[in-house]
Amino acid sequence: MAIKVLDSWALIAFFEDEPAADEVEKLLHQAAEEKHKLLLSVVNWGEIFYSTMRAVSQQAAEEKAGEIASLPIEIVGLGEDLKLTRQAAIYKATRKMSYADCFAAALAKSKKRRADNWRPGI
Repeated sequence: MAIKVLDSWALIAFFEDEPAADEVEKLLHQAAEEKHKLLLSVVNWGEIFYSTMRAVSQQAAEEKAGEIASLPIEIVGLGEDLKLTRQAAIYKATRKMSYADCFAAALAKSKKRRADNWRPGI
């Protein structure tokens, strides 16, 4: 089964019905139909949570977390070996990316995939 990695921006675009929402919705439908597997780093999950809490409220952030939990997305932890965190730190030191995006990229690299985010330059 194919694996795709989402970053926080892709899910925020989906939730806020931004231009990329249709593409993300297509990925979600395909994942529900088991055409591929969708992954999201816990760091990217946290970025969605804190962004929603800052912009709206903690209750809204909790509701968004519930929505994410209902989607066909596997939340991937960091692991005890720090391999994912090390790669994210290397990306942060060598590229102009947010730290959360570095985790999406590191997760994609570990799965030999690309991160789906629909932003130029990432």
